Amino acid sequence: MIKKVFNRIISFFFNVFSKSDVCFVTEDKSWVVYYVCSQIKKNLNLKVRISHTHLGLRNQIVHFGSINTFLKEKGCKKVHKSNKVVVTWFHFVPENKRNINILKIKNNFFIHTSCNITKQKLIELGISEKKIIVIPIGIDNNIFKKRENTINVPKDKVIIGSFQKDGVGWKDGFVPKLVKGPDLFVRAVAKISEKHPVFVILTGPSRGYVKVELEKRNIPFKHFGFLKSQEEVSQFYNALDLYIISSRIEGGPKAILEAMSSEVPVVSTKVGMVVDIIQDEEMLAKTEADDIAKKAIRIIEDKDLRERLIRKGKEVASNYTWDKIAQRYYNKLYDQKDL
Repeated sequence: MIKKVFNRIISFFFNVFSKSDVCFVTEDKSWVVYYVCSQIKKNLNLKVRISHTHLGLRNQIVHFGSINTFLKEKGCKKVHKSNKVVVTWFHFVPENKRNINILKIKNNFFIHTSCNITKQKLIELGISEKKIIVIPIGIDNNIFKKRENTINVPKDKVIIGSFQKDGVGWKDGFVPKLVKGPDLFVRAVAKISEKHPVFVILTGPSRGYVKVELEKRNIPFKHFGFLKSQEEVSQFYNALDLYIISSRIEGGPKAILEAMSSEVPVVSTKVGMVVDIIQDEEMLAKTEADDIAKKAIRIIEDKDLRERLIRKGKEVASNYTWDKIAQRYYNKLYDQKDL
């Protein structure tokens, strides 16, 4: 708590005395929102800052990096009228009672989201389509690429990866966060293991539920915990034969591009920006463990299919590098002529 307050005081000081073209307002946690903001800052020829508060900002574009940094229990953060407001809303959770607060915004504002599924949900909520801009999460293909595997894994098993947080809270995560589909992941892997010997690599915090369920089914795995950098994460893709995304709701996930750029075949449910990026039905599964397993087994057993998906995936991922995505941020969100 003390660190959180200190960060806001420092941010307020810089907001008042250090002017920028765009200021990202993010949470304190170093997760996907902070990563996206950092990549936009790195790849844009603008003066971009990252702050932990909107207070003190004047005469610039204020970009809230997630809906949680903008919405309050009642209403929204009050931003000085001299600013232009952009709010990123990665995924829409229908039961969140705060959603309706976004309709109370009176500033000149835009909603940015990473996928058309969320865009449609926001339109249904009552937000004007003209106010919603879709720009996906990008990929750094200098980091995520095919390399020699340095992770010690069994050579006689199919190596399946899942690199995410899918438990409730930030501790053990024994209670599953069902929107991330950890229950589907475990059941799908169990189905795959009936046909092929598997070994599961897990990374990320709060994976307790998955670990317990894999142990119950005698499915071997190793959990490498929370990885602090993209470079660390990229090493684990190079150990995989297959990556599975089993989520029920997503804004991304950025793992879809990370895996494809690393030349790892993917099976994913039809969530988030996955359906905007992937056209190969062989990679897309229903939100059912049986169908996820069916698609995975076909990729494992069909070498020609697997190699075709790897080639196509790498080609697709090359269209979403951060330099290209950052330019879309500028053209669609930050160019003052469009605000």
